[in-house]
Amino acid sequence: MIPFNKPCLTGKEIEYILDAVRSGKISGNGIFTRKCHSFLENRYGFKKCLLTTSCTDALEMCAILANLNPGDEVIVPSFTFVSTVLAFVRQGAKIVFADSRKDHPGIDEDKIEALITPATKAIVPVHYAGVACDMDKIMVLSEKYRLLVIEDAAHSIDSYYKEKPLGSIGHMAAFSFHESKNISSGEGGLLVINDDQFTKRSEIIWEKGTNRMEFLRGEVNKYGWVDIGSSFLPSEIISAYLWAQFENIDKIQERRKHIWNLYYLELSDWCKKNSIKLPEVPSYASNNGHMFYIVCNNTDQRSNLIEELKKHDIHAVFHFQSLHKSTFYRDRHDGRQLPYSDNYSDCLLRLPYYFEMEETDVKQVCSVLKSIINKKSK
Repeated sequence: MIPFNKPCLTGKEIEYILDAVRSGKISGNGIFTRKCHSFLENRYGFKKCLLTTSCTDALEMCAILANLNPGDEVIVPSFTFVSTVLAFVRQGAKIVFADSRKDHPGIDEDKIEALITPATKAIVPVHYAGVACDMDKIMVLSEKYRLLVIEDAAHSIDSYYKEKPLGSIGHMAAFSFHESKNISSGEGGLLVINDDQFTKRSEIIWEKGTNRMEFLRGEVNKYGWVDIGSSFLPSEIISAYLWAQFENIDKIQERRKHIWNLYYLELSDWCKKNSIKLPEVPSYASNNGHMFYIVCNNTDQRSNLIEELKKHDIHAVFHFQSLHKSTFYRDRHDGRQLPYSDNYSDCLLRLPYYFEMEETDVKQVCSVLKSIINKKSK
């Protein structure tokens, strides 16, 4: 069996979890949490990092910090996971969905300005597959219309836009450390603050609406309830596992990029011959090796490939479904057609991808794909 995903183990995860347990402190914001915060701030230049229990939680914090009111509008790509919009909906915001690019599942930056109204408060670009949106275009709109930019960087650890780390460009950003991500702690996430106006309040929201962080630093002689918030911080067990991953990030990234390049090399001629699209990485973006996908000609072709691969014990999957057509939100959508989002929903196929994947596994997946199409064409 070649699974779709397999969590990466670097070797020290269990050792560090035991260290955390033996330390007598396994609740949040302990030594391993602080190690992760320092690592991320030093490596990527993030102004403020706060680990969370999920990327969804990090986005929840972004929505609270954005101080949204009912009726405020937030521009979000339709081709994304529901977590991208959930936090803003819960704050009463109206979601204005944008289409994807023709050449990439990310938001079409050239279509954003037409969606901006006096009620618009934020733009949430999603760096799909760890490939950057054109952040210069988005930040120009941010400055022109005084809008917040919140980067959904769930896929994007160690990925760059014009040598700037993703997550460091917008006012805030959210990352995921779910088991399917390059760097994983099973579940886990990260809030990044790049604008000083949000720093103090982010700590309060993170600590259940209290000023406990100020107390721990000796800035106040007691702490209490001062704002809204929740229990967003992860336990030290999660942070310990994550620290082992960060210690090996260069090794993990090198291997994942190698697998991506092998897929691309093996499938290039075949995809071109059969009008199947390979992933595209714009010149301004880096590739962090988060996933490898192809875009089929139609839904039937994709379904057939998934089913036939399954017969060979290979697990491939489709990805997001257009949120503007979701059961929950379709009646609130303004009726615009978003054809590229729908095309990716109908035709994008994600191939097996994980750190321990052998070259022989990649070649096996590619060989089976080619045999399926060739067999059908005969």
